[in-house]
Amino acid sequence: MKIDFNKQGGLVPVIIQDAHTRQVLMLGYMNKAALDQTRTQGKVTFYSRSKKRLWTKGETSGNFLYVKNIILDCDQDCLLIEAEPAGPTCHRGTASCFDNDNSAAFLYQLEQVIADRIDNKAVNSYTHTLYQKGINKMAQKVGEEAIELIIEAKDDNPLLFKNEAADLLYHFLILLTAKNIKLQEIEAVLRKRHQ
Repeated sequence: MKIDFNKQGGLVPVIIQDAHTRQVLMLGYMNKAALDQTRTQGKVTFYSRSKKRLWTKGETSGNFLYVKNIILDCDQDCLLIEAEPAGPTCHRGTASCFDNDNSAAFLYQLEQVIADRIDNKAVNSYTHTLYQKGINKMAQKVGEEAIELIIEAKDDNPLLFKNEAADLLYHFLILLTAKNIKLQEIEAVLRKRHQ
């Protein structure tokens, strides 16, 4: 990576994005030392323009940002860091410093919750219980939910239709997780078809 630190007086803007939900979390600045420390420690470290020193996000709150990927932009003067947050990113206690309703991010959060319940064998969880019954039962549930959605589509009750759509989507995410396929992979197929 050839980063142009000189263009903006030794600093480059850094956009932090949740590696799972794709939600933009915050913006900070790095100098070369901050980037080096970020790479070495695996935690996002900025150069604080107000404190005039390196500052690791979460050093006081414990809400670190664990680096998953670092991407340089086309002009070589801005970074995108995909990170896994260990708690709220914003000092206000919110996931993001931006007040945007990122509804799409929720599907990725739900995907992560499903994976966690399966991986951690959450015995009191419906998700884990269904997963334990095997791929045939999970696929059957997706089919059942699809039929229930079709039935509700023929009626004129938007609330029931939405509930059945949610049930279908939830069970579809469980099936994807069981097949070790990420929602992003399905999005990639749709994008390719759209071209």
